[in-house]
Amino acid sequence: MTGQPALDRITLRGLRARGFHGVLAAERELGQEFSADVVLHVATREAAAGDDLTATVNYAEVAKDVVAVLAGPPLDLIETVAARIAEQALRRPRVAAVDVTVHKPQAPVPVPFTDVTVHVHRRRGDVGGPAAPYDVVLALGANLGDPRESLAAALTELDRHPRVDVTAVSPLLRSAAVVRPGARAQPDYLNAVALLRTTLPPRELLALCQGVELGHGRVRDEQWGPRPLDLDLVAADDLTWQDPDLTLPHPRAHERGFVLAPWARVAPHAVLPGHGPVAELAARAGEPGEWLTDDWWEAGG
Repeated sequence: MTGQPALDRITLRGLRARGFHGVLAAERELGQEFSADVVLHVATREAAAGDDLTATVNYAEVAKDVVAVLAGPPLDLIETVAARIAEQALRRPRVAAVDVTVHKPQAPVPVPFTDVTVHVHRRRGDVGGPAAPYDVVLALGANLGDPRESLAAALTELDRHPRVDVTAVSPLLRSAAVVRPGARAQPDYLNAVALLRTTLPPRELLALCQGVELGHGRVRDEQWGPRPLDLDLVAADDLTWQDPDLTLPHPRAHERGFVLAPWARVAPHAVLPGHGPVAELAARAGEPGEWLTDDWWEAGG
């Protein structure tokens, strides 16, 4: 009689980072230390028999994912922080289930206490979301560090998310940086457009992208400034969305050749809601730069 292999446990305790999660203004402004314990439920017999890292989970990479969530975009609830960590862990194909405990020892509790914790248990297949997936157009750019490596790494991080699939990627485009009049010159950008299939709500997808940006050193302190990584949600099917943090379709996509040209390459028949066929918009915008390579990212890389 055969069945699924028995699951073992890999435990990471005391992963720490300063974060800005919480509903109070002081928590968002001053921040505090958060920590997390993560238990990965994994079948390890194959790895043990062959002494083979590829047959198990690289817990150092999991640890980096956990810290990125703890230090990432602010969330109101540590329940959400714990759920995000669980989602990140379940990106790893060999993780069948995960337990996450998030600690908030400096929580604003008005009586003496030691710690506040939230514990979640998630199994592969438990992650909820909209009933139907939808398609998203994502614009990527970078002009600091190693832009090609940063863009490829960002796509890989997004593609590993259990509720995000990268379905197509444009060629790489080198384009001149757009700067304010009188501003200092910047290095050229590398740009691309990727098509995503996701069940994450738009705000959650935005938070995921911002977390990836943060992990690559993005600091939002200068509009039109140089960037190690820039991820912009351009459109999501025919969805219209507008709030202080996110507008869909992107309000300036129709005039950005460095977005339109790669989009037209990866989806020749695409339409930008409210503006028309993307290929026509790209033609009117003119050639935005120099095409570099088609083969620069591979799924599962």
